[in-house]
This record gives sequence, C-alpha cells and structure tokens, in this order.
Amino acid sequence: MTVQLAPGDPAPSFSLPDATGGTVSLGDLAGGRVILYFYPAAFTPGCTAEACDFRDNLASLTGAGYTVLGVSKDPVETLADFTREYGLTFALLSDEDGTVAQRYGAWGERRRSDGTTSTGPLRSTFVISEDGAVVLADTNVTADGHVAQLRRDLGLDP
Repeated sequence: MTVQLAPGDPAPSFSLPDATGGTVSLGDLAGGRVILYFYPAAFTPGCTAEACDFRDNLASLTGAGYTVLGVSKDPVETLADFTREYGLTFALLSDEDGTVAQRYGAWGERRRSDGTTSTGPLRSTFVISEDGAVVLADTNVTADGHVAQLRRDLGLDP
C-alpha cells in the first residue's frame, strides 16, 4: 500500500544517520520548520543540480526559519563524499533500506533516462511545521527549478 501524505497529516518520525556519522531525528527538530527532500542518488546529474540549488538558496531558507534535510538511499560514506565534493552545508541523511522514504510515500516505480523502470526513492519534498504536521507534500518533483517553485509555494518569492 502506498502512503499518500497530505497537508495536516502528522509527519512520520524518523532517526537516520547523516553524512558526518551523527544521527538526525525529526523529534530533535520539534518546534522548527523542516524541508525534507528525497532524491534518488548522490552524484547523478539531477540530484546534484537539486542539492546545489538547495545549497545556493540555503541562507534564505534558513533565514525564513527552515531546516533543510536531504534523504537518499546512499550509504553515509557516499553522502560524505557528495557533501565534500559540492560544498553542501545542510544535512544529508542515509535511508539505505528505504523505510523512511516508504513511510513518506516517496518510494515507488520511476522511469530512468534510458527508458527502463526501477523501484526506489522518488524525488519528493515535504514541508513540516513546528508542531510536526505536513504543510506541503509534493511527490512529483523535477530537479530543475524545484527550489524556486518551493520558495514560491512557501510564500518566500512572489
């Protein structure tokens, strides 16, 4: 059964290892607003562009009170390399077995650029309020222009 989170739903809790070897839990961020985005794999063109877009807009997002977290099935070591290579300044979390992605409805069949399909993480973004409720749930994200659209959806840009 596929989960379909909607605005007002409670955000599923999680605790995942990050690129530094630490652990990030949603509960530790209670009282703050969170942008949680899922992406298929580090170092792929779309995922790299999206991560760099979040990096380049991080100051304005954090200035508006948001904590940005990226989640993929990559192991911690790969996330550490990805963070270092692209100067990423927000937490990347490892969901190797896809459990958290599945709980958020960010897991399913996707078409690859070569026309084949696979099952795995779907490019998705969730905004979570200070009280832990989902404010925005978008499971149909494209990497190009995503952060600009998210900023508009959050009322940060006209």
